[in-house]
Parts: sequence; structure tokens; C-alpha cells
Amino acid sequence: MTFELRTYTAAAGKMEELLERFRNHTTKLFPDHGIHDIGYWLSAEDPDTLIYLVRHEGDPESNWKEFKNDPRWVAARSASVANGELTLTISSVYLTATDFSPLGP
Repeated sequence: MTFELRTYTAAAGKMEELLERFRNHTTKLFPDHGIHDIGYWLSAEDPDTLIYLVRHEGDPESNWKEFKNDPRWVAARSASVANGELTLTISSVYLTATDFSPLGP
């Protein structure tokens, strides 16, 4: 089981639109591609930072490839960036649970 911690920096004034895209589209499509939500957080120190943790079934790279090619995602993303990109940066770290983690190895 692979976990992934992702950090998005929203473009100026775009955080609410980014959250709306996650709320209405992204989180609904993830399970179809072996990506399962664990939690989403806004940084208390930087209001333009969204951090989230997901769990992958199978290969994360394959999951992302399938997700990014899903016509529903392509349409939702295209509509959401019609007035400019929502993010400045996206970073990702893959994580493997330790044997003593409550989330299990």
C-alpha cells in the first residue's frame, strides 16, 4: 500500500476555485482510479496552501495516468482553468507506512 502526500500552492485569489474543483470533481473521480482520500488540510500558516493525503491501490503512477486521461477529469479541469491556472506549484511525496504505524504496512 502506498500513500501520497500532495501539496498545492494556489494561484493568487484561486484557492476557493481549487477547493471547489476538489469538492465537486476530483474527489468523486479518485476512487475510479485506485486513489482513496484520507484527508485534506489548509495550511494555518499560508492560506494559499492545500495539503492532502491519499492511499493508492496498485501503482500510483498508473493511477495518476488513468486519472489524468479520464474524459470527466479533462472536462472538469478545462472548465476550471478557463480564467487561468488554479495552481502555481504541486509537490508530491510517496510514503510507505512503517510496521508500527496505525495505518499499517
